[in-house]
Amino acid sequence: MIDCHCHILPNLDDGSDSVEQSVKMAEVAVEEGITTIIVTPHHAHPYFETTTEDMTRSLNVLQEKLELYNIPLELLPGQEIRLFGDLIEHLALGKSVPLTGDGRYVLIEFPTTSIPSYSERIFYELAVGGYTPIIAHPERNKIFIDNPHKLFEFVKNGALTQITSSSLTGHFGKKIQSFTLQIIESNLAHILASDAHNLKARTFRMRESFDLLKEHFGTELCNQFNENAKQVLKNEFISVNPPEFIKKKKKLFSFFK
Repeated sequence: MIDCHCHILPNLDDGSDSVEQSVKMAEVAVEEGITTIIVTPHHAHPYFETTTEDMTRSLNVLQEKLELYNIPLELLPGQEIRLFGDLIEHLALGKSVPLTGDGRYVLIEFPTTSIPSYSERIFYELAVGGYTPIIAHPERNKIFIDNPHKLFEFVKNGALTQITSSSLTGHFGKKIQSFTLQIIESNLAHILASDAHNLKARTFRMRESFDLLKEHFGTELCNQFNENAKQVLKNEFISVNPPEFIKKKKKLFSFFK
């Protein structure tokens, strides 16, 4: 299993606060069946500015620790990038990092309560530059929740999305869980990742979320999500089903009654 969004690197952002905690997170990840993590510390965030150098240095230190303790987990570089106007230039200069370090996929974070007015322009520039944006946790964005058509438009125009395991399992609340399920049902979700920050409220829950996905959507969709993560790792094209409009909102899906 591949986790494409995780804050396992220590002392960089609001994720792990020590090497020791990062090692414990790695042990739990392996227990859940995760073999590879793309590390994604916050970048260009109002409160966290993780440079390429800081990310690379921390990754190397942690990977050495994992090898020392015989923890079979591979770490690859990346960032969760808060969208900003000069992103395409920063990618070209190596100041911003795509997933796997030199891949085509860029993990993009929007503010929780807004979508910047220049988002479509930046996404177009990314596409022209050979990049594919992956929108991180759209199910937790107020604008998408209130107006799902905006998410549909992004996906229709070539963006991918990454939903969070804890959203699917209900640990962020029933409203977010319900919206996550609607996103999946409407072919608006492409990557399932942990966005793990610690081993308490923001832990992995990957096995639990895939079990739930299989129970209610079937094995084929689970396989597709796993294959999509592999394609990110290999820097290869992800084939997606046509996006659909999210149907009229329900309080909860019937299988949670």
